[in-house]
Amino acid sequence: MRFLPPETLAKLGRCELSARGVVEGFISGRHKSPFKGFSVEFAEHRQYTPGDDLRNLDWRVLARKDRYFIKQYIDETNMRVTLLLDASGSMAYAGDEAAPRDGRPLSKLAYAQYIAAMLGYLLVNQQDAAGLVTFDTALRTYLPARARASQVRSILETLDQTEPGGETALAKIFHDIAERIPRRGMVVILSDLYDDPAALIQALHHFRYRRHEVLLFHIVAEEELTFPFESYTKFQDLECSDNRLPIDPRTIRATYLTRMRAFLDEIEAACGRLKIDYVRMNTRVPYDQALAEYLSLRN
Repeated sequence: MRFLPPETLAKLGRCELSARGVVEGFISGRHKSPFKGFSVEFAEHRQYTPGDDLRNLDWRVLARKDRYFIKQYIDETNMRVTLLLDASGSMAYAGDEAAPRDGRPLSKLAYAQYIAAMLGYLLVNQQDAAGLVTFDTALRTYLPARARASQVRSILETLDQTEPGGETALAKIFHDIAERIPRRGMVVILSDLYDDPAALIQALHHFRYRRHEVLLFHIVAEEELTFPFESYTKFQDLECSDNRLPIDPRTIRATYLTRMRAFLDEIEAACGRLKIDYVRMNTRVPYDQALAEYLSLRN
């Protein structure tokens, strides 16, 4: 339960995450379904056929046109959400500026784990189905979306066992997951997105092609955004432990910041074109505060 501390539940326990588009579920809920039913929101008329319930006849249309039409409404359903957690080596980074937890700065992975745990809890609590995928170069764990209460425990246990791994292969994993998810729903990505931008954007497009709503939490550390290093330093590639480079940060700062800004702008612009919610999460901001602000704005 370390990923669901009481103070976070008290702050976020009544928040909701609702779908903006249509979703396909299997029990009645609060989200719009692509299927027609007899709920509360009018969708369209269709011509009467023998066997239709006469209570759904539109008597006004009958009086005006002398023709029989049935009123159809938007059905409502529950939502299936798949949480995608990047557990590659680069997610192990915890800068000095990161928000502390238990006296230590949170790594990007730990920050994402807390967010995934809270979202899983909120979704199941509102009778939606939540699933979890962890990955680095390959798929590590895959929990299909379930709406039962025990799913929260399964998600928490998986998160607790997840450690930062090897290199990043986001695009390949995203293509695989897009084909695995059986119904349209929501995909929530928690990652630092260190992959080839063109390949990554194509993979995001795959989710949209499959008609999923996509929510992208881009997890970044303050040092990655500002590159505040001054002294001659030995930098380590977290996805390749043997790769260490002694560098004078002052000689590369301008180039690094230019490339970083271009990378962030490219991803954000692509998400705008694909109608993907892009949320940059700086680990310097406490995760519960950042998540509460996003859910408030979204709702």
